[in-house]
Amino acid sequence: MIPFIGLGVVVSGLLLRAMVRGPVTAKLAHYHLRYGIGLRSGGVIVAAYVVATCGSLVLSGYRDIAIFGMVNLAAVAFLARLEIDGFASLWCGWAAITSGAVALHLRFGRPRPSLAHALT
Repeated sequence: MIPFIGLGVVVSGLLLRAMVRGPVTAKLAHYHLRYGIGLRSGGVIVAAYVVATCGSLVLSGYRDIAIFGMVNLAAVAFLARLEIDGFASLWCGWAAITSGAVALHLRFGRPRPSLAHALT
């Protein structure tokens, strides 16, 4: 998990620097908000953000969480394809919904070996 933590620290630092430098914009679009912080290489940074946030899920020792991570990656790809300008807004909505799923897992889930652990 350390590589995901390191990647998350780098990505969050780049995003923080871009927000502090500004300008930060938010515009109303159809069914979402369009945020902008003037990132250079924004696509690469967003991809690194997705890897940092979803990678640990995919490699989880809990099978249900690993499956959730794979479903989450598919959902993120769908959201980006659906509306790249509104990705941050749609991602936040998706994260709110999936937070409920994670809370249910933490309350009722039982540890089961993941696919990654079964192959080793």
